[in-house]
This record gives sequence, C-alpha cells and structure tokens, in this order.
Amino acid sequence: MIGSEGLGRVFIGPSCPFGMVKPSPDCTSKPNSGWLPMPTEVTGFSQVHVSGTGGGPKYGNIQVMPFSGPLTQLDQSALRKEEKTTLGYYQTKFEGNNIETEITTAERAAFYRFSYPQTAHKAIKIDAAFFLGESPTPNTREAQQFIGSEIEVLSDCEVRGHSRIRGGWNNGKAYTVYFYAIFDHPFDAFTSWKDSLLMPNQKSQYDAGKKTGVLLSFKDTSYQKLQMKIGISFVSCLKAKENINAEIAHWDFQKAHTELLEKWEQLLSRIEIDPKASPLQKRMFYTGLYHTMLMPVDRTGENPLWLSEAPYYDDFYAIWDTYRTSNPLITLIDPQREVNIVNSLIDIYKQDGYMPDARSGNSNGRTQGGSNAEVLIADAYVKGLKGINYQEGLQAMLKDALIPPGGNEEQEGRGGLVEYNRLGYVPYGIDRSGNRTVEYSYNDYNIATVAKGLGEEEVYNRFIKQSANWKNLWRDDYENNGAKGFIMPRDANGNWLDEIPFGSSKVYSPTFLYHPLISEAPWYLPWWSAFLYEGTSWEYSLSIPQDVPGLIEKSGGKEAFQKRLDTFFDRSYYNVNNEPSFLTPCLYHWIGKPYLSSDRIHQIISTHFNDSSMGLPGNDDSGAMSSWLAFHMLGLYPNAGQAYYLLNTPFLKESVIHLENGNSFKISAQQLSEKKRYVGKALLNGKQLNRAWISHKELMEGGELVLEMVAKPTKWGAQELPPQQLK
Repeated sequence: MIGSEGLGRVFIGPSCPFGMVKPSPDCTSKPNSGWLPMPTEVTGFSQVHVSGTGGGPKYGNIQVMPFSGPLTQLDQSALRKEEKTTLGYYQTKFEGNNIETEITTAERAAFYRFSYPQTAHKAIKIDAAFFLGESPTPNTREAQQFIGSEIEVLSDCEVRGHSRIRGGWNNGKAYTVYFYAIFDHPFDAFTSWKDSLLMPNQKSQYDAGKKTGVLLSFKDTSYQKLQMKIGISFVSCLKAKENINAEIAHWDFQKAHTELLEKWEQLLSRIEIDPKASPLQKRMFYTGLYHTMLMPVDRTGENPLWLSEAPYYDDFYAIWDTYRTSNPLITLIDPQREVNIVNSLIDIYKQDGYMPDARSGNSNGRTQGGSNAEVLIADAYVKGLKGINYQEGLQAMLKDALIPPGGNEEQEGRGGLVEYNRLGYVPYGIDRSGNRTVEYSYNDYNIATVAKGLGEEEVYNRFIKQSANWKNLWRDDYENNGAKGFIMPRDANGNWLDEIPFGSSKVYSPTFLYHPLISEAPWYLPWWSAFLYEGTSWEYSLSIPQDVPGLIEKSGGKEAFQKRLDTFFDRSYYNVNNEPSFLTPCLYHWIGKPYLSSDRIHQIISTHFNDSSMGLPGNDDSGAMSSWLAFHMLGLYPNAGQAYYLLNTPFLKESVIHLENGNSFKISAQQLSEKKRYVGKALLNGKQLNRAWISHKELMEGGELVLEMVAKPTKWGAQELPPQQLK
C-alpha cells in the first residue's frame, strides 16, 4: 500500500512480475490505478490497470461485481467495510450485503473467489463497457473514449466479450480488450443489456457502438463460495480462453496464489538485505523492488498489430520517467528481462516506425522531452547485455535523431528536430524547447556511446559533438540567487529572451519576465507547451548527466558549483516528486565531496519517504520513484547510459545482490549508525578503494564492498572522481 494515496497512485491489486493482467477494485471511473481509499464506493473490479501514473487514466477494462438480489439494476456499487492487501492477494467485504471478494492472478488470467452469506441470492455483473477516465465531454484530451463493446453467454458457466476504447493519457488509437470468464458453478438465469436497456434471457449483444454487459444469477443455495477465472487477451476471446487453460488449469485458489508468490520470490530474493534491518526498512525496500517490476507489461504473443519473433512489451508509461533508475534496477535483478524490453523497443521501431518514449494500448505517445529509448539501448550496451542486435538498435536511435516525425511530435520521435539540427538547439516557440534541447543532447551522447563501440566513427564524431548542444541554451551571464549561468529561452535568431509573449491583441502585446524559478506557461499555452516540462531552469540547469565536469566549469568551478547545489537544496528549489532532479543529490561526487551527496540523500528520504500509504512524494511513474529509493537504500546510484554506480552511505548495514551470472556482490557498512554515517575507508575485495564509485564490470564480477563508517566526513572519494564523458 506504500504510495497508494496522495501523489503515488500505485496499483494495489495482485500482479505477476510485469504481468498483463492487474485486477483490482475501481472506485468510480476517476483514479488512474482504479483504487481509492475507503469510504469511496467500489463500482466493480476490472482486469487491466497501470501503476503510479500521472496525467489521464488508461484501461480499467472488463469489470466484474458480485451482488445479491434480482437482475433488475445495472448500478451495483457498494461500500467496503474491510479491506486487506498482501503480495499477490486482495480481499474486501462490502457493507450491507456482506459479500466478500478475494482476488489473485496469473500473467494473463485473474482468479476470483466470492463468498456470499448463506441466505443471499448470488449474482454477478460483468460490464464489458466500463473504463477509467470517462468524460461527459466528447473527445476530451487525455480522457478515454468509448467505441464499442460486446457480450455473449456461451453456456451456463461461460461468458465472453470485448471492450473497445481509445484515447487516455497517450491520446492513443483504439485498443480492444477481449475476455473469457468461467465459473465453477452454473448460473441459471441471466439478463444482458445494451445501452442501459435490460433484456432477460438475451444471450448476446453484438458490438454496435453501445455499452453492453450481463447480469448472472446463481440460485443454488448448496454452496456459499463462487469462483471465477477470467482470461484477458488483446488478440481474441479464444486467446483469452487459452490464457486461462495455460495459466490456471485448476480451481484451487490457494494454489494459484502460491504459484504467484513463487514468481515474486524468485525475483525479490535476488537482493537480500540485513536480516536485522528494521521492519520499516524491509517494507520500504522490498516494496520498492516490487513496484519496479509492475511495468512495462509483457504482452509477447498478445500484439494485435503484427507478427514477430521478438518480445512485445507495452505500457512504457513513460521511459522519460523510468530510464534513470527503473531500467538500471531491472538490469541488476533480471537482466534477461531488460534484454527483452530493449528488443521490444527495437522491434516497435522496425514495425511501427519509431521507438516509443511512451506507449500504451498498442500506441506510441506521449513524448515529454527527449527520445529516451536511446538511453535504454546505450545502458544495455555499456553494461554488456547479450542477445541484442545493437546495429539495429543504432539505426533505431538514428531514426529519432535524423528523421522528423512529420507532425506526430507528440506521439514519437523528436519535436523541433529540424531546428535542433540546424541551430544546435530548439528555439523558443516550439513546445518544451528548453528540456528538449537538454535531453536531446544526452540522447545524442547515448548515440555516440553505441556508435563508438560499434566502430561507427563518422556517427560517433557527429553525435559526441551534438552532446554539447545544451551549452547553446546556457546563458553564461544570467544570475539568479547567487548562481551564474542557466538554461534559458532563445529564439531562432539567436536572441536571448528576457520576456516571453503573454498573448496579444490589436492594442496590447503583453509579456512576462522569464526567470529560472518560473514553471508556468503563458495563459494561451497548455502547461505541457512551456519552455521546460515539469521543472524549472534551476532543475534542468543541473541535469546534464553526460558532462557533469562541463557543467561545473560552466557554473564557475567547484566552489561556485557547491554553493549552487547548497542553494538548490537549502532553498527548496529541489523538487523531490519528479524525475528531472533524480541525479542532482549525487552531484557533490564530482567536486570530491560524496559525503555531502549522502547527507542530501538521507535528508530527502527521511523527510519525504516512509512505509505508509502516503509514503511516496510523487507519482511512482511505473516504479521510477520506488527504484530511486531502492538504489539509495543499497548505497548505489546509476547514471543511466553509463557503466558505473556512484557510492553513497547506504541505509542498510548489509545487502547482497545475487547476480544472474552466478556471482554475488555484497555491500557491508560496518558500524553504520546515526552517529557513524560517513565513509572513512572502503575496501573492494580486500583492496583499498579510494573512489566513490564502482564500475558495472566490478559489480558483476562479484565479491564484497566493505565501507568502514566513521563519525565525521573524510576525504574519501576526493581524489578519483566519477568517470569523464567520452572523448
């Protein structure tokens, strides 16, 4: 439940690792993940959800709801009087009718157990048309839109159908979710409906652009528990049925739950932490790992758009969020999974034209800044992941960097690409020109990284040069709150813009002063069209992961850079609830003071993270926030796309990463306490380690990193700074 309330928006029902089916309650059609806390009523339980997302909702398809009474009413919403969630299991009991619902799941089929009072008239509602994010206004941006649905009663224990929806956060094309439901007891009466018109004994309602569903009655009183298995498919109803047969071929609810727990144990046990860690630390750490492995979703064999031998993953929601920490954590825990994810991205490029920065419901979109699938390819390459065709990966990256998306800038590719390649920056007047320039620079660095490794010298030379394009929006003489030099707006003629147009009329041409702490867009622009997306210039001016030494130089040197960082944190310019500043607390490493990084990280976590339902400070964003926490609890932090981990004071005295190659890497923080929280000395496999970072290769070779903790800051990590960028 960590992060289930407030901004976290995490999914709280049962799920397999990267599982396609995610059943849970829908508490009205408004929340992104379906669930809201009591006393909000439950509309029903649908089978497909996302986790931790902002913006408009997606999915919430194929809803079921137990009730008691005659088949005469469509709305069967009910209040919960109790609720329980554990790994792979959800349970609730409703007020009034005292019906209990228990849920567990497999990858592509969910398992329900309904318990009715002895005298209750058992009934089930299956709503083929429900979905999250419905708006009374047609074609509302980011709202899902109904297209059609279908329902068919096949026998006295089988129902099938589909839901066809479009839109949502990514404003995507139509997707269809098919289902096949089987009960362990026969129903003896049913009433289907179309467009709210109830039709007793009507077995089917075909797809005619109307909302459809069915009410089922089970009058036999010889049993109180009714079980249902419901398979889901994005291909067909028969495929949904096959998913049940392949994954839950029995009627043993507990067995299904145990099988799910075994899948999670296999992955969660890849990292063992100090058995003496506090219950709070255990809950926060393992929940962080769990959230990281909910998305993207493995839909291999469930792609309705093309046939391919490659894996198919969907619900990248969005790579802008997950590339920094989620994918690097998956690489450590389950590297073959990361290989499959990257291969899926490359296959999407081959079949659909572009790799996604976000993708959901089989549609690319929305881009938020850079073309960040390139970071995932570069990260896989520098960490030596096998089984990826990196030549094809490089071609996918170059498509982003060279070919304008032709009007689909919100969906894929790079918006403002022509101007970026001509000027070396995206000029003001194009949406998100500031962070697009900053992020494209890093994406160009990712291209250079792979090109250099593959011996593509011409490609490397071009893109390593372009990786410095962030400097073209760096206004050296601009000062704000004691810091000098900021990412600032610039027009296509090269002019710096102190003032931004704030609308116009025949009489007035109002403007407003742009400064590094402003996050608003002019009134006539939607918020996603601002100069910087979800951040200020103070944040983005510290977000240059490929060239921190160059950033320090631009900021006036190490002393000025430390003052800049101190101001950033002390004056609360740091935004803990969003991704652009994920690396920033670690930047003290590059001035030889990693102890200050550790101080900032511990302050951030102790202030903003906990094990309550409000325990995440921002949208979890498919596990981004949770993976950031998990890495820092270990004392490691990746710089995605580069093959090293920064070392910080861990929260755990001991942790062991069991690697897929058979090696294990142990981190021991000796004498770690509130008083002894600084690294005095470090030993890697018995040899003194004077740097506050280790390479991915060193970690994969296994062994032990011993951190000897002391009470006061030392000069450890001051001599050998983190790796420089490519030359």
